[in-house]
Amino acid sequence: MPRVATIVRKPAVRADRVVDTVTLDYAARNRRQAALKGEGGTEIVLDLDMETTINDGDALRLEDGNLVQVKAASEKLLEIRAENPLRLMRLAWHLGSQHGQAEITADAIYIEDSPALAELARGQGCTATPVERPFKPERSAHVCDHDHGHDHHHHHGHGHDHGHAHGHGHAHDHKHEHHHDHHHEHGPGCGCGHHHHHGHKHDH
Repeated sequence: MPRVATIVRKPAVRADRVVDTVTLDYAARNRRQAALKGEGGTEIVLDLDMETTINDGDALRLEDGNLVQVKAASEKLLEIRAENPLRLMRLAWHLGSQHGQAEITADAIYIEDSPALAELARGQGCTATPVERPFKPERSAHVCDHDHGHDHHHHHGHGHDHGHAHGHGHAHDHKHEHHHDHHHEHGPGCGCGHHHHHGHKHDH
């Protein structure tokens, strides 16, 4: 049975390499190891070396280079809506504090279909309607894979000026601007920019 250790992300999937399709629910798309069977009968063993989410349209690369494309299965979910966006925001906060999975769109939140979550939603003044659709919840900030998360780790330890140089373009000024604030005697050549009624303030 072919072992799959590589995911090809959707933009890089070549249609001419796709030999089968497998439909997976959200839980299956987050497993590192699983025995899967494609709709065309292709049997594969998923054996990934890191935690990651396989998204709708991604593909599993077989050892011979062919691909089995992944489709997100429709699941029983609750569609949460509210006339007041603030209520939806409050509900999202409650779900987050309970570590609940939630897919957030512009005008609705989709959550797992459970009586307890439906009660929570209605308690926040929202409507909860059962629907069937693929579940693509928000990714947790602490779950990183090779697709992202490297950039901000590199720059730790490069110091304050690094951030200024890229972010604001005034790293150079930042280093020098504070030496006008030292407490020192104002006098010829002090460079503080004030007029001290002397004729030789440029003599450094």
